[in-house]
Amino acid sequence: MPPFRHSILPFFLKPPIPPSSGEAIVLHYSLFTLHNLPVSVELTRNFSIIAHIDHGKTTLSDRLLEYTQTVSQREAQEQHLDSMDLEREKGITIKSHPVTLAFNSKDGKTYKLNLLDTPGHVDFSYEVSRSLAACEGAILIIDAAQGVEAQTMANVNLAMEQDLAIVPVLNKIDLPAADVDRCRTQLEEILAIPGDHAIPASAKQGIGIEDILEAVVALVPPPVENPDGLLRASVFDSLYDAYRGVISYVRVVSGEMKKGDKIKLFHTPTNYEIKEVGHFTPKMTKTEKLQTGDVGYIIANMKSSAEVKIGDTITHKDKPCPEPLAGFKEIRPMVFSGIYPIDTSDYEALKVAMGKLQINDAAFTFQTESSTALGFGFRCGFLGLLHMEIIQERLRREFDMDVISTYPSVIYEVTKTDGEELFVDNPSYLPESQTIEEIREPMVRIFIMLPGDYIGDAMQLIMEKRGELENTETIDEFRVLLTATVPLADILVDFNDRLKSMTKGYGSMDYEHAGYRAANMVKMDMLIAGDPVEAFSTIVHRDKAVYRGRELAAKLKEVIPTQMFVVAIQAAIGGNIIARETISAMRKNVTAKCYGGDISRKRKLLEKQKKGKAKMKAFGKVNIPQDAFIKVLK
Repeated sequence: MPPFRHSILPFFLKPPIPPSSGEAIVLHYSLFTLHNLPVSVELTRNFSIIAHIDHGKTTLSDRLLEYTQTVSQREAQEQHLDSMDLEREKGITIKSHPVTLAFNSKDGKTYKLNLLDTPGHVDFSYEVSRSLAACEGAILIIDAAQGVEAQTMANVNLAMEQDLAIVPVLNKIDLPAADVDRCRTQLEEILAIPGDHAIPASAKQGIGIEDILEAVVALVPPPVENPDGLLRASVFDSLYDAYRGVISYVRVVSGEMKKGDKIKLFHTPTNYEIKEVGHFTPKMTKTEKLQTGDVGYIIANMKSSAEVKIGDTITHKDKPCPEPLAGFKEIRPMVFSGIYPIDTSDYEALKVAMGKLQINDAAFTFQTESSTALGFGFRCGFLGLLHMEIIQERLRREFDMDVISTYPSVIYEVTKTDGEELFVDNPSYLPESQTIEEIREPMVRIFIMLPGDYIGDAMQLIMEKRGELENTETIDEFRVLLTATVPLADILVDFNDRLKSMTKGYGSMDYEHAGYRAANMVKMDMLIAGDPVEAFSTIVHRDKAVYRGRELAAKLKEVIPTQMFVVAIQAAIGGNIIARETISAMRKNVTAKCYGGDISRKRKLLEKQKKGKAKMKAFGKVNIPQDAFIKVLK
């Protein structure tokens, strides 16, 4: 863990007075309209809220909105910044949500606070990094009952890389299991943040909200204005509106932008005219201009998802800045899956829907592919399994698309015997084994924080997933931190679920990519009645191939209907069969019409039936229904 590099001023706070049971939060500040917001850069503060999942980021943002009267009591609701139904149902934040607050501080000044609520799930760490790049400070929330978790450490490191001022907050102090002293110790020992600077709070009860806002004003520096006054605005997010086109979320680094300005982007050759600018309150609210330090939105004449790139720099067409701002870290999808429409006539509609999702999610990629079994579809890239699940669910809900997805895979580096280098994310693109010199699989370094009682189970799980334990560190008297290197493909599906189950929910995991490593990977084909079905092909480690083959063969046996002849389901590597299941033939009682008599008559009929089935097996094909693919691949 790198040392804490930020100077946090001592901030002495009076003990918060919790409200009585059922008492509403007292609102101390009058409601400021956008016209009342300060125009001075010195009175602007840009900050994010970062934390481990479920530590209370969204609840705190709700209290901040209520306390500053950004939303009225009539409009107030839980998870106010979570605009998707999916976010509300799952209780997680998927997208970053900006909002502008007006805060009347104790020093008598009114401050413009730009807040960016961020996701906490490991799959969406890219959202966190993009949001932090648009800020000067961050509120770090730690659950007082849980303490520092794996994702807490990861987010603090991201904030340190951006050189942000950090305001530590110990949330949920009202819980019986809260241990404030232990959390202060963890802040100092694990994160190198002075424990006495942490603000005790309860977002649910409204405790410490004023102290948090005052700390943001005191500790987060204002934006720095460039003396040349040229427009530099960074696009940190965007969405597509059917009526207004592309809406870009921007942070103005220098200069100002208003309606009618001619602008250009560095990575797009087309020039645009601004049609509307505004702030988030949290609804999009039109304003006259955006200036240095502001976080808001712009609507220009952008009609296509390809016209804007997350991380691009906006500047004036006539007086451009000499070079773009340092862009965001390029996001590379690590998990791939084929997505196909169940109804083949929905292909074009699915293509349009994916294009609209992509503009709102820079980490989501797709390209056309086809399958003999599933027809035309798309090869899609995701950050993780949750990210994949979210995209599929958004396709169903927002665009009414019924889709089927293939088994998730990762991208492999392949060196052929002739020296050619390939990147393979689909088993069907893997060259013949005799032409392959080496296959390298992606690795991840995982950080597992869990109670010491479960360390043996966790180490066994790591070994089962072909991982190597690198380090074991005692965090406190209850918990340890395990660091291990594991193949990405082996933690995709069930690793986090099994970790949560074996630790009764107390284990947490974070990971970072750790390059590629040579491995004995092979392509495993599934043969149905001797014919390979490419939709079921996978790239697996040779040591895991037999287990995976038996598992898939057993699943196929359950979903493929009985035929008039015996059907063999086989898993094969090259020409070697490694697993087999057999579907017995459907039997017709051909001897039903024989009543007594010589047994030879029945034998003759059965022999005739046997010859007919043999002939059918020689010439017939197994017709695999669509729902069989859906059941297996899902």
